[in-house]
Amino acid sequence: MAEAGAKAGLWLRRAEGFAYWSVIAPVAACLPGRLAYRAATLRGDLNHWLWPHKRSEIVRDLRQVLGDEVSQEEAERLARDLFRYRSCEIMDLMRARGSARSLRKLVEIQGIEHLEAALAGGKGAILCTGHFGSHQNGFSVLNASGYPVTTIGRWDWKYDTTVSPAERRFWTLAFSRRVVRHRRRPHLEPWPGRFQVAVQAAAALRENEFVTICSDAGPLAADQPRSLELPFLGQKARMLPGVVSIAKLTGAPVLMVFIHRSADYRHQTLEISPPVSMQGDTETAFERVVAAIDAAIQRNPASWNLWFENDVLARLGLVPATPPAETADELQQSTR
Repeated sequence: MAEAGAKAGLWLRRAEGFAYWSVIAPVAACLPGRLAYRAATLRGDLNHWLWPHKRSEIVRDLRQVLGDEVSQEEAERLARDLFRYRSCEIMDLMRARGSARSLRKLVEIQGIEHLEAALAGGKGAILCTGHFGSHQNGFSVLNASGYPVTTIGRWDWKYDTTVSPAERRFWTLAFSRRVVRHRRRPHLEPWPGRFQVAVQAAAALRENEFVTICSDAGPLAADQPRSLELPFLGQKARMLPGVVSIAKLTGAPVLMVFIHRSADYRHQTLEISPPVSMQGDTETAFERVVAAIDAAIQRNPASWNLWFENDVLARLGLVPATPPAETADELQQSTR
């Protein structure tokens, strides 16, 4: 009986997810921002209720990683906001249609002078962030604002053997096609053995463009030997210092970029930092990058999308690996 109920819940979430991505969010995105993001937060509350296993897992991981700083009540509130932010990110994606004007009106860019200084330097810049907030849509806003962007990152569903061909086509149409529209060059996917990604990134930087990268992804098994263990969220975590390797190879500056959502859920601020020092060895330089990501998460834990990815938290070394309670791929994943 319990197994049947779990399967019914899974298919209900799949149906809701398909409807939201395919119909509800595209239609709601045409409404005034206040109404569009109200619909998104209501959908987030619905998912918060429909997905008790994931809600409990997030609360547990929040308290395990952040410790006594987060009470049970606070962890529950953060989990609710995570579900709301997740739905709002999809709404951002839909409002980035065309020239992204509808989304750009809601995003304030701070630190644009650092982009201009990088362009004046002639080597482009590496825009580094974590899986934090609506980062993909924030980079789309930059590209649509005249700052050419190319992204390094993995789209897991293309390689996950549990994802059906139909689901892969769905995510390509619903998500990646919309993201690539606001990128100067094709997506660069750094899977193990694809060393040409660094060469392609260097080519974009030589053209005085911007390359984006998330530096908080948990390393895959094949990448573990190249990872570094650094202080992160009060613990030690293993991450790949690819951003530093590319910076030292090309001489391009590294700017930290974080997007923060306001209390009304629709307005956002995209903050761009001055260049991070790359002085010292790779580990020393990467510690500065990781410290900036850590500070952003501590400022607003609900904006870190990886709370939804227990397996990634485990690869980082922050939590023990937990066997999934639902084996089928969820049509509820957050935008990457």
